[in-house]
Amino acid sequence: MTQISIELVPRNAASLDAELRLVRERFPDVDTVNVPDLLRFPLRSWEACAQARRVVPCAIPHLRAMDFRPDAPFALREKLALAGIDRVLVVTGDPPQDLAHRVYPTTPVELIRRIKREAPELRVFGALDPYRSGVRDELAYARAKLDAGADGLFSQPLFDARLLDVWAEQLAGVEVWWGVTPVVGARTRAYWERKNRAYFPRGFEPTLAWSRRFAADSLAWAQRGAANLYFMPIRVDLADWLDGIL
Repeated sequence: MTQISIELVPRNAASLDAELRLVRERFPDVDTVNVPDLLRFPLRSWEACAQARRVVPCAIPHLRAMDFRPDAPFALREKLALAGIDRVLVVTGDPPQDLAHRVYPTTPVELIRRIKREAPELRVFGALDPYRSGVRDELAYARAKLDAGADGLFSQPLFDARLLDVWAEQLAGVEVWWGVTPVVGARTRAYWERKNRAYFPRGFEPTLAWSRRFAADSLAWAQRGAANLYFMPIRVDLADWLDGIL
């Protein structure tokens, strides 16, 4: 059975509460949200997920591996348990703009292994980036995370149905949450191409209409294969993008 998550950016408690109300009112079948950990905002991902758990049954915080000391216990275990959070997504994390924010050389593989050892009750997901390197290298990196104990993967958003087929075939039997995000405007397309090395099919159009069609097609694809999706609304209103689709 296909599960759906919506990625919500925790700008502050009030804006997060408004987005959670929108999810509950407009998309009542969505029972999961996932929340990135963005240092430019006051709410850390696990704090935002504790707030989200009052509204949705499942909330998945992103954890930046570089924020965790390699020689220290996994200090979030109790906080996550108290908030009713039973799964996390481990990512590398971007270097902080604030030089006073301490980071460490901890890798996602190392953090996944530590969490599974110290908090075995948690389901842990790793990140899959189809654009980071060649297919063979990224598959090897994904397998290393799974070998370390990861229960599944969250992909970077994809924009080509053919890529969904290729990666799903290579990861058959692995629980993957496939990412879908709108790309509206030339600047947003350039961001994905330059920063994330994404590429688009020949028929791609940077419009809301194209993004709605791709979201609907991706949902139908996921439902045919009992795959999971997460929708990442960027620079568009969530309802404008997904009304009538979810």
